[in-house]
Amino acid sequence: MKDFKKYYIIHTPPEMLYLALTNPTIIKLWSGEDAEMSTEINSEFSLWSGNICGKNVAFEENKKIVQEWYFGEQEPASIVTILLHAHTKGTSVELRHINIPDEVYDEMVEGWNGIYFGALQDFYEEG
Repeated sequence: MKDFKKYYIIHTPPEMLYLALTNPTIIKLWSGEDAEMSTEINSEFSLWSGNICGKNVAFEENKKIVQEWYFGEQEPASIVTILLHAHTKGTSVELRHINIPDEVYDEMVEGWNGIYFGALQDFYEEG
């Protein structure tokens, strides 16, 4: 198991980015894929046509998202924590993803950088 931590700058306020991460309609706008997402604790979510699935663990509106990402029956759980901080350029995002299976670590890092936060950066750069 490996852990990944990185900071990103997204050129939109934390309130807008929080919606972009939790509202399925907005997720579809920047990802181009259907999403199942809710801010209810213990609700299931699905992103990128089911390529990312898990359970929502905790929310602090406009500040924090905690999710369990599913990798089969893996123990301990793979936990994603996204912290949003106001920044002069929009939002500073602190991403922490712990307990990533070794065999998918490189793919996960590429996904975070390119497909997930890369797409958000592109979306808000163009907007």
